[in-house]
Amino acid sequence: MKFILLLMIAASLAYGQAAAKANAGYRTKEARAGVAVNLDDPHRAERQKPAEIIAALGIRPGMTVADLGTGTGLMIGPFSAAVGPKGKVLAEDIFEDFLDKAREKAKNLDNVTFVLGTERDPKLPAGSVDLAVVMDAYHHFDYPAEMLANIARGLKKDGRLAIIDFYRRPDAMPNNFALEHIRIDLPEVIREIEAAGFALVSQKEHIPGSQYLAVFRRK
Repeated sequence: MKFILLLMIAASLAYGQAAAKANAGYRTKEARAGVAVNLDDPHRAERQKPAEIIAALGIRPGMTVADLGTGTGLMIGPFSAAVGPKGKVLAEDIFEDFLDKAREKAKNLDNVTFVLGTERDPKLPAGSVDLAVVMDAYHHFDYPAEMLANIARGLKKDGRLAIIDFYRRPDAMPNNFALEHIRIDLPEVIREIEAAGFALVSQKEHIPGSQYLAVFRRK
């Protein structure tokens, strides 16, 4: 398995950024300001169904949850409430300007810590996380093998990884945008994550015809 992972890392280095198209609109601070408007759309919270996510993932008081690719922080409040005062939320993103906006949402939350990650490493403390959640962000992973290896390093022995993302299908996003924006569809996502040392625990449709929720454990 380690040999396969090394091959995947080598391939990602040889062929460059896997999600170049998906990330084209994130390269400048001005472009990200426009993205932030969409991330903060009040209809997005309704559409993403945070309460259903928390129930499906079995998030409980006292857990440490990493919100990877938190963006402007849509899930920080729901995660914070779910883990309670004895739990912890690690809100990670690779863009400081996104984290600044997320900090505003969490300024009254004592159980939230912000982490500036990189394209290859979310910078999670080793062996600290019960559940890592990647919502609407897996298709932005430019170096998936390295990111997955570093996510695994941050998980506890029985820690889980949850991916919530769009299908790569014509109607998954408006105007067939998913076919251009989303890197790979669910079957390929599962194969990619399993090759990085995870085992699939469950998969379900989260938003009918649009998004899935897949949960993995470290092998």
